[in-house]
Amino acid sequence: MVLLDGTANHPREILGNKGHGIDAMRRHQLPVPPAFCITTKVGLRYLTDPQPTMDAIWADVLDRMSWLEAETSRTYGRGPRPLLVSVRSGATQSMPGMMDTILDLGMNDEVERALATYGSPDFARDTRRRFDRLYRRIVADSDPPDDPYAQLRAGIEAVFASWNSPRAIAYRRHYGLTDQSGTAVVVQAMVFGNQAKNSGAGVLSSRNPITGSREPFGEWLPGGQGDDVVSGLVDVEPIAALSREQPAVYHELMDAARNLERLASDVQEIEFTIEDGKLWLLQTRAAERSAQAAVRLALQLRDERLIDDTETLRRVTPAHVEALLLPALQPETRLAAKLLAKGVPACPGVAAGTAYTDVDQALDAADRGERVILVRNHTRPEDVLGMLSAHGIVTEVGGAASHAAVVSRELGRVAVVGCGHGVAASLAGKQITVDGYEGEVREGRLTLTAWSESDTPELRELADIAQRISPLRAHTTGDYPKLDDQSDAAVRAALAAGHTDVISATPLNTMLTALRLANEVAR
Repeated sequence: MVLLDGTANHPREILGNKGHGIDAMRRHQLPVPPAFCITTKVGLRYLTDPQPTMDAIWADVLDRMSWLEAETSRTYGRGPRPLLVSVRSGATQSMPGMMDTILDLGMNDEVERALATYGSPDFARDTRRRFDRLYRRIVADSDPPDDPYAQLRAGIEAVFASWNSPRAIAYRRHYGLTDQSGTAVVVQAMVFGNQAKNSGAGVLSSRNPITGSREPFGEWLPGGQGDDVVSGLVDVEPIAALSREQPAVYHELMDAARNLERLASDVQEIEFTIEDGKLWLLQTRAAERSAQAAVRLALQLRDERLIDDTETLRRVTPAHVEALLLPALQPETRLAAKLLAKGVPACPGVAAGTAYTDVDQALDAADRGERVILVRNHTRPEDVLGMLSAHGIVTEVGGAASHAAVVSRELGRVAVVGCGHGVAASLAGKQITVDGYEGEVREGRLTLTAWSESDTPELRELADIAQRISPLRAHTTGDYPKLDDQSDAAVRAALAAGHTDVISATPLNTMLTALRLANEVAR
């Protein structure tokens, strides 16, 4: 059990990604609601021995809750100034949307009356409604108990248990992640974007995670909470709107984003809440990004001397390069096809296939070998299996920070979101092409044209860097041994044979693989 007060000094493997980010922000005096962390070690114990583990840590949980009360000058689950808390998962590696979060724990009739007194009746009712809905969905189908500590214990147990939810297991299998790291749980004092006039919530990326451009990118919802923004069910505003509505808060947020980016030497995704004109940062992590953005951002950060050549190449994977080299849709082909829907481009690329609106039917179609485009009103964490099986994602509602958009970028699925109500029904069963560059859905399976590494300036620049530092330089021509394929085994064999130069069909990916294998040996 660790206080996240800026002095935790534990690695990410113990605190989880979320706890590590909160502690780093507190260390640098950024405005973060107080929080404590139940570590990944406890999470692993819970999975094998649930009730004895909870019994063993409960006294410590109560002690840390007393600390939260002292830090906030509030009382958990009672009193004229009640404290409510969130309980959030915190895996070591980011798994966006895969595990559970519960907000507003500590709510009961007494607390609702207190919130109505110092806030407003509407605020109190809205907060109660949010809590009841989440608790019934994540913890139990029944009404929450009145006892705030019974709520807290059940909430912690539910978040630990979500490590083994079907969507989390499927996600880890897809990425080859171990099941043995477990999740931490972060308990944090609630702040309320739904409280007053100058309140709201949003998600900010310090640079654009879709295109890789240098401008800040995000969405903002006046009068809402963070779960509204990521749900995709509520109309949101671009982050630039905050600069007009609350310019001082906007500038404070931008300063914090720049500081966090420099501290992490990486582009940050920041969840924030504004409570009656005061900015609170809830968490920060490396931003999920498209393949195009991954390449551009790595080169930007190198140019700014935030990362060196080796780290630049480490941040670009063969999968990123392969995605950039996928066949693209030429303008004359795109414009000749009927436009069926238009929305927000959430993940670049082009994908064609049959539109399915039902996840189970999409999974069956994928099992038959069909190319599936999953079309939904919005996506939920439970839809991840369908998203994994699809080549493209289309939604009726939601913005660039919605669940569908963020998870599509993480999975590398072409995505267009926010296409308007009725789109799912109109597309169902059709052959369509999703253009994640233009934010369009066109009729039919359109012809694509392939590129090569030498066609893309960013890939040429990466290849030049790799030629200087890779233990195995790769070329398209020359008097060198030729790799039979691009597998790890082929690259490892070339290294073992002492080759320094080889011929490869994909030189950059061969060199990236050689660097990764050399780093694994060094560790």
